[in-house]
Amino acid sequence: MHVAAIEVELHLPAAHSLKDKRQVVKALVDGARHRFAVAAAEVGDQDVWQRARLGFAAVSGSARQVEEVLDGVDRWIWSHGEVEVVGVTQVWLDEP
Repeated sequence: MHVAAIEVELHLPAAHSLKDKRQVVKALVDGARHRFAVAAAEVGDQDVWQRARLGFAAVSGSARQVEEVLDGVDRWIWSHGEVEVVGVTQVWLDEP
């Protein structure tokens, strides 16, 4: 079993309230869950209206499959024009 997670730190320049932020975060988290079958959640900066930290995790019998899924999530997040990616950290929770 291979398990990895990424944490994506985002800047949301168009968010002028927590409500604006929540709409973008919900779309990203729900979209990633549905499109990539990953576990996804907002993991930090919940009360800051122009920042967000999102976490995504994948599990598979193949390390390559986990990498491909998380790379897909990463590229998908980068493709969203309403957010600016500040940083991405990947962590393996096993030895691939």
